[in-house]
Amino acid sequence: MGIQKTEKIWRNGEHIPWDDATLHVLSHVVHYGSSVFEGIRCYATPRGGAVFRLQEHMQRLIHSACIYRMEIPYSQEAFAAAALETLRVNGLQEGYIRPLILRGYGSMGVNPLPCPVDCYIAVWPWGAYLGAEALEHGVDVQVSTWTRISPNTLPTLAKAAANYMNAQLIKMEAVSNGFAEGIALDAQGFVSEGSGENIFLVRQGCLLTPSMSSSILPGITRDTVIRIARDAGMTVQEERVPREALYTADELFFTGTAAEITPIRSVDRLTVGAGRRGEVTRTLQEAYFRLIRGESEDSHGWLTPLQAVESQAAG
Repeated sequence: MGIQKTEKIWRNGEHIPWDDATLHVLSHVVHYGSSVFEGIRCYATPRGGAVFRLQEHMQRLIHSACIYRMEIPYSQEAFAAAALETLRVNGLQEGYIRPLILRGYGSMGVNPLPCPVDCYIAVWPWGAYLGAEALEHGVDVQVSTWTRISPNTLPTLAKAAANYMNAQLIKMEAVSNGFAEGIALDAQGFVSEGSGENIFLVRQGCLLTPSMSSSILPGITRDTVIRIARDAGMTVQEERVPREALYTADELFFTGTAAEITPIRSVDRLTVGAGRRGEVTRTLQEAYFRLIRGESEDSHGWLTPLQAVESQAAG
């Protein structure tokens, strides 16, 4: 999916032209993958644009930077305010937000500490990650031959660029084999996650999702679905999931900021349930989309409106 260019990108506290947000080829991040990032969505609502779970995303960004010993001069609140301002500067009421913290140009070698840390926030319009049709009809996936990162190798709690080399292998293998996505197993052979999504199973009306011990990223959409389901009285279990449970589930779906809630209609060419979006998935999808679009009560305070930022700027 191509990136639709916008006007300005936030860099180290100021907005610069899109085309000026460049790196030197000898920057540390280019050679050693030394960056952490987030993916956040802003949605159009009846009261204007609103960013979904902005603070939680920025908190995870700060935590990722901390794990990799990146010293940054901005707080969680400062990153959140910068994201809102960057949306406003670019005139976006709906779109994707990409905060990025990276090691820049300074020295060569594995040791990153001598290199400067630079912070960026870019925004642009973006549609459904796996395709609009996938949200209703589902996608075909395979279990990857590539294993998810093992504990004590790379920290999966950090949303770091280096982790996505593993994710790229999973994705490329799936696409090459005619699938939309791959599902990775963890080092012990239990279900972990997709290349960029968490996964849920529905079994006899209950939700089941791999636990943190399965080398997953602690997804914010994953947490949202768990809380929506529990608010609705559903049973949700976080535990280790054997591979064969994918083949016998009543329903399966991916979750993620980009993927939102995307049904899975087959795994390894075995049909899941009726081979289309199931009723539990549909119910959760509808509740999720009502929430992010501002069509239901935001009882958790998950939407941060852009209107307040615009009003302050006008005053």
